[in-house]
Amino acid sequence: MKRAVWAGLAGLMLFTLLLLAATAPDRLPGMDAGARALGPGDFPPFGTDRDGRSLLVYAQQGAAIVALPTLLSGVIVAFLATIAGLARCAAIGWLDSGLQAFQELVGALPRLVVVLVVAMLLPYDWRTLMPIAFTWAILAAPAAMDEAAATAGRLGGARFVEALRAHGFTAGRIYLYHVTLLNLRPVIARQAAEVMMQVIFLEIALSYLADASGGDAASFTHSADTKSWASLLYEGYTWLAAGLPLAHAMALGLGLVGCTVLGTQAFRLAARAR
Repeated sequence: MKRAVWAGLAGLMLFTLLLLAATAPDRLPGMDAGARALGPGDFPPFGTDRDGRSLLVYAQQGAAIVALPTLLSGVIVAFLATIAGLARCAAIGWLDSGLQAFQELVGALPRLVVVLVVAMLLPYDWRTLMPIAFTWAILAAPAAMDEAAATAGRLGGARFVEALRAHGFTAGRIYLYHVTLLNLRPVIARQAAEVMMQVIFLEIALSYLADASGGDAASFTHSADTKSWASLLYEGYTWLAAGLPLAHAMALGLGLVGCTVLGTQAFRLAARAR
């Protein structure tokens, strides 16, 4: 029952993220001087920014920026980790050796430096979170692959598979059910959840740096017509310091970040071992 509760919570967080992303407008609405810095009570549901724009648009556009890249990064890490675990159990020597070489080579690269180089090399029209998330997922995959392979090794590797074959189980049931679903699932889910959360925090960090530059630098993750969740944090911090009543912007930004952490951790707990 506890796993079902966590799974339901993770599904609710994912549904909310996708709903916000699906309803996000392509451009920011116009400024409204008469609705500047209104609270949620005066301008439901989340209030307005210093220019009179609804903060709901910030939440929607920020979700649209991170939704698909975040899911893609989790799928990539989960897939590569699964391949590494299955290769260890299948006793395919050349594949296992090749995956270990990939882990050592990619795992030695500095993640943040490589991501920043990729972001700076992208043409201006291609500056979205997708290539950055893909790069981060590839760089983070070696740790997940190593843990999945180690978990498969602790099961007994090829000996575990042969024992199940001796009991009459088919290859599909052995590798997909007994190895992947029952034994590798907690590792794969935890590693994928961590990378998904890292991608969202990476986007917020890059967008916050762009906002903090005073608008002189374009964001690496989205166009100038959209707003990231980092803009909520920047609005709340800088304009509260200037004396404007924008605590609700900071609260919404922190709330969205908290929901991200809650959703990823709920996914991890839902997939934990019995």
